[in-house]
Order: sequence, then C-alpha cells, then structure tokens
Amino acid sequence: MTVERLKYVIWAADMQRAVAFYVNVFGGKVLKHNEHIAEVEIAGGVIGIHGGGEGLRTWTGLNFQVSDVIAGAAEVIAAGGQLTREPEPEDNEPPHLAMCMDPEGNEIMLTRKRGR
Repeated sequence: MTVERLKYVIWAADMQRAVAFYVNVFGGKVLKHNEHIAEVEIAGGVIGIHGGGEGLRTWTGLNFQVSDVIAGAAEVIAAGGQLTREPEPEDNEPPHLAMCMDPEGNEIMLTRKRGR
C-alpha cells in the first residue's frame, strides 16, 4: 500500500470558529475549505475539520509541541478554548504539559520538549 497523505479529522459544530482557532492559535494554513470539511496544515501535519459535529467534549490525541506551555495555554484561552489541566512545574523544570480543549470541545495537549 502506498499512503498518499495522512490527516487527522476532528468534528466541529461551528467549522468557521474551529478553523479560525487552529489558524490563529497554531499558525495553521488553510489548504481546503468547503461547506463540509476544511483542511488546516500545522507544522507539516494536516487536521481535517469536519462540519456537523455536536460540540461535545471529545479526546483527540492531538499534541502540539510548543516552546512555552504557559504562554501557549494563555493563547488557547484567549482564542476561546479552555484548560482542562493547568500547566504545572515538574522535576524542577518549567511546565511541559497543558491539557486543553478547543472551542468545539476537542481535547488537545500542549507539550514542551523536556530537558532529558
């Protein structure tokens, strides 16, 4: 089998709001957008955002590695997202993890590369 492309699809009750969130917070580039699905490229990966979602809280497994988890979490909140777990220091290092939720209820993680 030859894989042509890999993308991860999430659901959105408000696709416009979801696209804006991933473009504005993570610097995504819209590759495709129609009434049913949008595709947003972030750091070489593609997220498909499918309309028709119910806006329910859903774990996605999406992880965004950022240089500063605290600043990233603040950006998620400013863009209408939420924190489900505050970033906390661990092993005498700055926080390396924040559990977040986009405005559509999709749970995502922010992580920082650890020193070890």
